[in-house]
Amino acid sequence: MLEAAARAIDKLGDLELIKYEDAPIDASADLSLWEVLAPVVGSTIADVNALLTELTTHFPEGELEVESRQQAVDEVLQKGSQSLRGEVTAFGMRVRDPAVVGDRWNLISELQSFRYRFRDQIGALVFEVAQQLGDCRRREVDPGYDEELAATLVVRSTTADLRRLMRARIHKVSEAEAEDVEWNAKQIEKELNAFGRTAAWRALRAQDKKVILEFRTRLTELTVPDLGKLDLLSALEPFVEFCDGFEAINQRELLIHHDQEVMATMGVALERASNSSSDVESHEAFVEALGLAQTMYGRNGDFDLYLRKLRKTPPTPETVRSEVEQFLVIMANVSA
Repeated sequence: MLEAAARAIDKLGDLELIKYEDAPIDASADLSLWEVLAPVVGSTIADVNALLTELTTHFPEGELEVESRQQAVDEVLQKGSQSLRGEVTAFGMRVRDPAVVGDRWNLISELQSFRYRFRDQIGALVFEVAQQLGDCRRREVDPGYDEELAATLVVRSTTADLRRLMRARIHKVSEAEAEDVEWNAKQIEKELNAFGRTAAWRALRAQDKKVILEFRTRLTELTVPDLGKLDLLSALEPFVEFCDGFEAINQRELLIHHDQEVMATMGVALERASNSSSDVESHEAFVEALGLAQTMYGRNGDFDLYLRKLRKTPPTPETVRSEVEQFLVIMANVSA
C-alpha cells in the first residue's frame, strides 16, 4: 500500500502552468487547451483510482480483523478510501461545470487544486496508518512531505521579498516627482518579471498568478510619457494589498509544524552559543542557528530584517556574543 501511495504522490506532482501563461488573461478554455489538459485530467483520476484499486484489493471492506491494531489500520484505510472516492467524484463534476471549463484560469486552478488535495490526502492517509503502528512524524513517512515543504518554503521566502519590494515601491511612487513616475512604473514591471523567473513562480497558485499577470498587463498599458502619479497609485495600491495577503501562507499547517521544530532546534544551538567558553565554538553554534533560521525567512518582518542584516555583515568570533543576545530577543518576538 505504501508503495502504491508513493507512486500516486509522485505522479500527482505539481502541474506545469508556464505553457498556458502567454495566452491573454481573459482567454477562454478553448479547444486547444482542452486537447492539452484532457490527458492530465484523465491521468489525475486514473492515478487516484489506481491507488483505490490497490486498497480495495489488499484491504477489502468488511474483512474480519483479529487484532485491535489491525482493525484500527483498516478503519483508517476505509475512511481514507471513501474520502478519496468522494474527491474523485467531485473533481469529475467540477471539470464539467461551464463556469470552470469556460475559463482557462478557472480550469487550470481547479486542476492544480485537486491534484494538490489528492497528494495531501494520500500523504495524510499514509501518516494516519503509520501512527497506528507506532510513534512517528509525518515527514518521516509521507513520501511527498519534503518536496511539498521545500516548495512552500520557497514560496514563503520569495513572496516575502515581493511584499517588501512592492511596499517600498508604493512609498517611492508617493514621493516621486512627475518626471519619475514612468520610471517607477517600469521598475515595478522589471521587478515582477524577475519574480516570474523565480522558483516560487512555478509553485504559486494559478489564481495568484492571474492577479500578478493582470497587474503587469495593466502596468504596460499605463506606461506612457504622461503617466500621472495618481493613475499609477490607483493601480498599485490594490496590488500591494494583494501581495500582503501572501503572509497568510504562515498559517499553513505544514509551515506551522516546520517552524515549531526549527525554533526548538535553533534554541538548542543558541543555548550552546551562549554557554560556550570558547568564542570559536560559540561562533560555530551561532552559524548553525543562523542556517536554520534562513528556512523561516518570511515568517516575521523584524526577523527577516535581522537575517538580511546578517547576510551582509556576518558575525565574527569576536562579535558573536552580542549577536547571540540580539538573536534571542528576536526569537522571543517571533514566538510571541
